[in-house]
Amino acid sequence: MKVGTELPVWEVGSVSAEKMKTTAALLADPTPIHFDVDAVRALGMGDRPVNQGPLNMGYVMNAVTAWAGGPDRLRRLRVRFRGPVFAGDRVRVRGTVTAVREEDGVRLADCDVALEVDGGEPAVTGTATVVLP
Repeated sequence: MKVGTELPVWEVGSVSAEKMKTTAALLADPTPIHFDVDAVRALGMGDRPVNQGPLNMGYVMNAVTAWAGGPDRLRRLRVRFRGPVFAGDRVRVRGTVTAVREEDGVRLADCDVALEVDGGEPAVTGTATVVLP
């Protein structure tokens, strides 16, 4: 493991409007832009529901933990939401190791991560720290 190592690209695929609706129900999220196209139109955001931020962050978390060897290896994840992800968007996660270090006898890798939307700027950017074997 060294600085500059790229994490495998994590292809999420096409974001599902049905999953957004289900997630809104599970989270008791009353925000209509996640399930009501009329609400999205009224805000001038187009005609597709908007994915929840926690789902977008979850895609990043899944990519990092799959690469690191499991969820118990994730030490820290900090993200910034930069733009919306809409139903039907194709998204992927990319990452790059920016530092390899030791802390309290544990080897760690710091990474820059991003959730990319086809044809646009990243919707989520951030940093992750994972425990290395």
